[in-house]
Amino acid sequence: MGDPRPVETLLAADRIEARVAEMAAEIRRDFPDGLHLVAVLKGAFMFLSDLVRHMDGPVSLDFMALSSYAKGTTTSGEVRLLKDLDTTLDGKNVVIVEDIVDTGLTLTYLQDILRARGPKTLRTACLLSKPSRRLVDVKVEYIGFTIDDHFVVGYGLDYAEQYRNLPYIGVVGS
Repeated sequence: MGDPRPVETLLAADRIEARVAEMAAEIRRDFPDGLHLVAVLKGAFMFLSDLVRHMDGPVSLDFMALSSYAKGTTTSGEVRLLKDLDTTLDGKNVVIVEDIVDTGLTLTYLQDILRARGPKTLRTACLLSKPSRRLVDVKVEYIGFTIDDHFVVGYGLDYAEQYRNLPYIGVVGS
């Protein structure tokens, strides 16, 4: 990408940091004894990193990679599992850590897969939610921010593998 598109700030870094700390406290209140976080790569890596740094007590981590976007800006509707978990979920309190919930198709697919693996509990934390784009009703217990239907980048989210390093969430211009 030789000529990056302009990005307008939607959520400033300090606002994200404050909300992620609040979410960590909410999740820890619900699971004071033990927690297993499953982050969805690549977009959720920054969110997971900041979230877990705000948690005391026992926390274990694992990663999955799914794709429904390829290199475009709209979901293809077809979800592919690119990387599976390294550990089992039997009897664990599991929280899926997702960067953004858009149509709900990817998250529904992921929740179904993980629920079948026998966790004690299964909940979801997403940094961003776009309810106006939902195609399926999907349950998300912890939501950082509800946003309008913009294509957003930064704080781990990308456009064609660019912009993940931005410390804020921005809207890609033309």
